[in-house]
Amino acid sequence: MQADAPEGISAPGLGRRAHRPLRGPRPSTGPSLLEPGAAHDPYRLYRVLREEYPLSYDALLGAWLVSRYADVATALTDPRFTGLPHDTAPRGAPAPLGLCHGDPLCHGDFLCAPRNQALARPGPVTRHMSDLGSVTRHMSDLGSVTRHMSDPGPVTRHMSDPGPVTRHMPDPNPDPASVPRHMAARIERTAYVLARRIAGRQQADLVEEFCRWLPLGAAPGASARPIPSSPPGTAAPTAAAPCTRHTGLRERALASFLANVLDAPDLLAALRVEPALADRAWTESLRRDPPVQVVLRRTVTEVTLSGGTLPAGADVACLIGAAGRDPERFAAPDLFDSFRSDQGRSLTGPASCPAVLLGRLEARHGLRALLDAMPRLRWADGFRPAGTGLLTRGPRALLVRPG
Repeated sequence: MQADAPEGISAPGLGRRAHRPLRGPRPSTGPSLLEPGAAHDPYRLYRVLREEYPLSYDALLGAWLVSRYADVATALTDPRFTGLPHDTAPRGAPAPLGLCHGDPLCHGDFLCAPRNQALARPGPVTRHMSDLGSVTRHMSDLGSVTRHMSDPGPVTRHMSDPGPVTRHMPDPNPDPASVPRHMAARIERTAYVLARRIAGRQQADLVEEFCRWLPLGAAPGASARPIPSSPPGTAAPTAAAPCTRHTGLRERALASFLANVLDAPDLLAALRVEPALADRAWTESLRRDPPVQVVLRRTVTEVTLSGGTLPAGADVACLIGAAGRDPERFAAPDLFDSFRSDQGRSLTGPASCPAVLLGRLEARHGLRALLDAMPRLRWADGFRPAGTGLLTRGPRALLVRPG
C-alpha cells in the first residue's frame, strides 16, 4: 500500500544513538512511537528501531520497545513474559495478538496458572495505552476498532478448542475445517450477497460496503433477524466467542488483504485460476500489514535479548509490524510476495482461536465472491490505498470500479 514504503520518508526526530547493547535498567535514547509522523508510516520508524535501537525505552509511552523478529517472538512466547493487567492472558499463557484478544477460551485450560500480583499494578504504559487520545491526537481512534462489535451474548462453546498451552508461534495455516460447517456456509453466503450488491455500481468503497459487513454478517451465533442497518440477506451478530466479537480487527485485516491483492495484477490473475492461493496471500498480508501493530507484555524476571537486558517488572511493547518486516527473518520484507519461500509463521494468534479461523475463511470466501461477481474488479481511477493508524492499522477506504 502507498504509505507503507519506507523509502523517501524522513525519519522522526531521534535522540542520541546508542552504539552498544543495553545492560541493566538504564534506558537508551531511541525514538518514540508517539513522535509526530510515526502514525503516517510506522514502518520507517520500525526500520530505525531494528537497526539502531533494538532495545530502547520509550519515555513518552512508558515502555521498552522490542522490534526484531527473534526478540518479539521471545516476548510473545517465553514464560518470563506475562500479560498486562488489562490483557486477558494470565501468566504463562500465549499472548493476545493479531486477530486474537487472548481470551482464555481461545488458549486452553490454563486458568489455574498463578497470576503475579506484584506485576498487576498499573504502570505508565497501562495509563498511556488507556488514554492515548489525550497524548497523541495523530493516532487513530482506538474506539473505531470495536465500534462494530456485536452485542455480548452466550459463548458458543463449540467454537473454543481447549488444549495445552503452546510455547511455539502460531501455525500460519490453521485448518478451517475446524470451523462448523454451518459457519463456513454463512461466511460464503454473506460474501456473495455483499458482492452482488456492489457489482452493478460504477464505483464502490470495499471498506464501507464489504470489509465492514462481512465479519458482522458472518459472526458465529448470529440471529436470523438482521439489525436495522444490516444489508438485506445478512444476519446480525448476537452470541459469539469473545475474540469473534472484535470484528473491527478482522475488518482491517480483510481491507489490507484486498488492497495487497488488487495491487498485484499477476497474483490477481493467478487467483482467478487457482482460488486456493488466497490462503498464502492472506498469510503474507498478515505478515506485511498486520491489523494489530503493537502488543504489550511485562517481564516476570530479567530477560536478555539481542539488544540488551530487560529488567524484571518492565512493561514491553512488542512491535508486531516491525517483526514482520525484519530482513534477518524475511527476504525483501517490504515486498508483498505470496510465493515467498520463507513465509514461515505468522503473528496472528493461536491457531485454534475462532477469530483467526474466521478471518482466514472470510478472506478466502470474500475474495472469491468479489472476483466471481466482478471479473474486471480494479482500482478506481487515480485511487491508491494507504494504511492508517499506529496501534491498529489498515486502509480506511478501498475505492474500486466493479465493472
